[in-house]
Amino acid sequence: MAKPLIAKKQINIAMLGITPGNGHPYSWSAMFNGYNKDLMTNECPYPGIPEYLNKQPEETLTIPDANITHICCTGTGEFTAEHVAKCSLIPNVVEKPEEVIGKVDAVIVATDIGAEHVERCRPFVEAGIPLFVDKPMVDNPEDLAVFNGWIADGRPILSSSSMRYVKEFMPYRASTHNLGKLRYVTITMAKYWETYGIHAIEGIFPILGPGFISCRNIGSKERNVVYFTHECGADVVVIVRKDMGPGSGTLTLAGTHGFDQLKSMDSFYSFKTQLETFISYLRTGERPFPYSETEELMRMIIAGIQSREAGGKEIFLKDIL
Repeated sequence: MAKPLIAKKQINIAMLGITPGNGHPYSWSAMFNGYNKDLMTNECPYPGIPEYLNKQPEETLTIPDANITHICCTGTGEFTAEHVAKCSLIPNVVEKPEEVIGKVDAVIVATDIGAEHVERCRPFVEAGIPLFVDKPMVDNPEDLAVFNGWIADGRPILSSSSMRYVKEFMPYRASTHNLGKLRYVTITMAKYWETYGIHAIEGIFPILGPGFISCRNIGSKERNVVYFTHECGADVVVIVRKDMGPGSGTLTLAGTHGFDQLKSMDSFYSFKTQLETFISYLRTGERPFPYSETEELMRMIIAGIQSREAGGKEIFLKDIL
């Protein structure tokens, strides 16, 4: 039986990192601490964040008995740690990430560049501090091997996309029986494969389950058209385009008996559920899903990059490592 990673009632967490176009330090911190409504609404560089935060009832906004107590923003982006701290009510700003060791119970690495995550996480892995790593955990085989080694050593690391928790998709995570045998699955996503491809594939992974076999990316850096094969026999097409913001998160499921089309509509719910799942992991020591799923998803991300760079060549996931 798993043992709690953190046994005390109040959990103190550090929020770390900054990358261009990623506002998670603002929104995720607000889901623990609350926020300064005037500052967030008028000064947050990502207008979508106050738009969905301001819709939430105060009594359900935050996660109880857990707070972001420290923030450090090393890297480049559109904000400073000091500004996030003011907007999201974080009491301590530090210059170097390692300064939070000994002061917090857990760390959230809130950056979405997979190639940076090994070095961002290493000090905390070595210190034995539980980690949540934003998507994608990695984007290359060498770093995946490092994380695999850390997990094999029992290091408490969790990583996911918020799309795993889209409430509109939840019924088909339970069962696709009414659709018959799935034969075609497609999902759309904005921005870039390296950073947002994981949103698309983790949105469908809990529906199809493990068993992805191979990948072909016949697109380009700004227009990824990615075809996956799966052991269930379904053809899976993932479209990730830089300019497809409003069309993101549209899922189509077609089977031998029927079809359905769904749209992700509630970012706040997905993000908060994702963070609540991390807190549950800290309190119980029980993984919400096997690490093998994260490992397979990372192989899918890497295969999409390798196939595109090889002009659409079929890449088998088993060959990634």
